[in-house]
Amino acid sequence: MSYVHPSAVVETGAEIAPGARVGPFCHVGPDVRLADGVVLHSHVVVTGDTEIGEGSEVFPFAVLGAIPQDLKYSGEAARLVIGARNRIREHVTMNIGTGHGGGLTRVGDDGLFMAGCHIAHDCRIGDRVIIVNQSAIAGHCVLEDDVIVGGLCGVHQFVRIGRGAIIGAVTMVTKDVVPHGLVQGPRGVLDGLNLVGLKRKGVGRADITALRAAFQMLKDGEGTFADRARRLKAESVSEPVQEMVDFILGDTDRSFLTPGG
Repeated sequence: MSYVHPSAVVETGAEIAPGARVGPFCHVGPDVRLADGVVLHSHVVVTGDTEIGEGSEVFPFAVLGAIPQDLKYSGEAARLVIGARNRIREHVTMNIGTGHGGGLTRVGDDGLFMAGCHIAHDCRIGDRVIIVNQSAIAGHCVLEDDVIVGGLCGVHQFVRIGRGAIIGAVTMVTKDVVPHGLVQGPRGVLDGLNLVGLKRKGVGRADITALRAAFQMLKDGEGTFADRARRLKAESVSEPVQEMVDFILGDTDRSFLTPGG
């Protein structure tokens, strides 16, 4: 059985699955769907066309599914889809998408969104992503699986951050970040690889060595950054290196953070 506290407001049309819990003074809009095991602690607002996946937990004063902070938004239909087993802490905000951005903001599974962080319209957030306190992800960004964004960071709109990358605290990221990259500094600099994260994920020594060699080639090789990536694609047999190269050569609306710059 689902549980709704008597002080909560659940509007007609909302779908509250068995096992979901809506705590005191929450407000759940008419187009919201809460899956089994979702817990809304007190004073949570879930509005708009918003879906929250199984086992996710939302802490007080979070606002999920509000309209975008985008002057071009004119009331068109758009959604927010949040996956399973996410922990969404106090004062987190996540917005629905926009018509010009595809109409969907999507958050994957098993993420941790710490107090005060923001996920803007039309973002695509992967699985096991961690966004630390007071960091903001601007519209249309892509964060792949296992990304960590430190506290008090800003990520510019349309930026892509590749799988397993880590962004140090108090960093502004204005360009794409390669998979497994390590970015730090007030104006983000690609300063190496996330070696700790690679080891924690069980990536083998041979692949880590190959990634380090690839990073060095991207930093010091001849030609443009894209030229170096194409050479790596032709020469390397390492799967993580190929993943990095495919990311670099993929479609993007931004330039890249390059090693040392």
